[in-house]
Amino acid sequence: MARRSKIVSTTLITGALLLTSLGLGGIAMSAETPPAKSAGAGVTAAHAGHTMAASSASSPEDPDGDGYIPANPPVTGVTPSTKEPPHRYFHEFQANCSVSHTKADDPIVYPQQPGASHDHTFMGNTTTDAASTTASLEAGRTTCKAPGDKSGYWMPTLSNGDKPVLPIGPQTIYYKAGVTDYTSVRPFPRGLRFVVGDPMQSAEEFRHHPGFVEGWECGDSFFNIEFPKDCPSRPEVQLNIRFQAPSCWDGKYLDTPDHRSHMAYPVVNPGTNNNVCPADHPVALPMIEFKMAFPVNGDLSKARLASGPSWSFHYDFFNAWDAPTLKALVDHCVVGALQCDARGYDQTHPEAGAALDENYELP
Repeated sequence: MARRSKIVSTTLITGALLLTSLGLGGIAMSAETPPAKSAGAGVTAAHAGHTMAASSASSPEDPDGDGYIPANPPVTGVTPSTKEPPHRYFHEFQANCSVSHTKADDPIVYPQQPGASHDHTFMGNTTTDAASTTASLEAGRTTCKAPGDKSGYWMPTLSNGDKPVLPIGPQTIYYKAGVTDYTSVRPFPRGLRFVVGDPMQSAEEFRHHPGFVEGWECGDSFFNIEFPKDCPSRPEVQLNIRFQAPSCWDGKYLDTPDHRSHMAYPVVNPGTNNNVCPADHPVALPMIEFKMAFPVNGDLSKARLASGPSWSFHYDFFNAWDAPTLKALVDHCVVGALQCDARGYDQTHPEAGAALDENYELP
């Protein structure tokens, strides 16, 4: 793993503190304070890169159309873990998924409204479109190495001039522990979905977002808010970005009107350097980290995301894992404190074995 694969708690801490000091409440702060549920239907939310208007369309999983999809069953009686298990540098596995298609759809923000979104690049489930539901994704196929991962992963399409630039081959999507007590991490609930980041964010909000790792990278250039201007024109050089998702869940909703408030980033346990889930989002889930590589270099002055400028980067996740497969990987690699590949195998600890067989399936 590259040195940047480590979760740097200070990145999350600094981002959260800067957001607080700057009064930027549209991202992490809103994720930690869910809005009160309205008694009426028609709750709407702003989503960057789109003009969001009241709409009668809603997901079939949200029959009353109010934007809230309750977990069934909810997770109750959980308090954030403050335990300190033995320190291990890694507690992660990878989901390696290739690009399957592009489409101006977003089943989370614009369910049942084909063409209503900016263009997205989809990975994982090959059927993801505006009409996607948990059941339809579970019945679909996947480009991920593990056949049990039928989740939908998508992000705004990158173009260089008028030419789309799509990642080639399996991309790295990490599943990590975002909290110090990695033994408290449990699998995603069936049908959980959320948006990471905000396409309407400013450049400064992007830079100080708690999910920001090293921004746009190219060659030896890191921490870029804009696409790097000094990207070497060599065949092996690609444009990269890494961005982390919130990993603490409220235990109540699979989705909320703003597609973020049911999730939160870890916070620092007072008096320690430990990351814990906030009290109103006590359930520790895997922390997803996108590590995307775009086959473009050289002059990036004409590069642009479908959602807008470079700092409008965001992504969506819609869980459709086979539950036993996901649990095996989480338990073996995250709770077990290993640095696993997509099979759940850690080359530095061969004695631990793998969670999946040579076909990336449960043995």
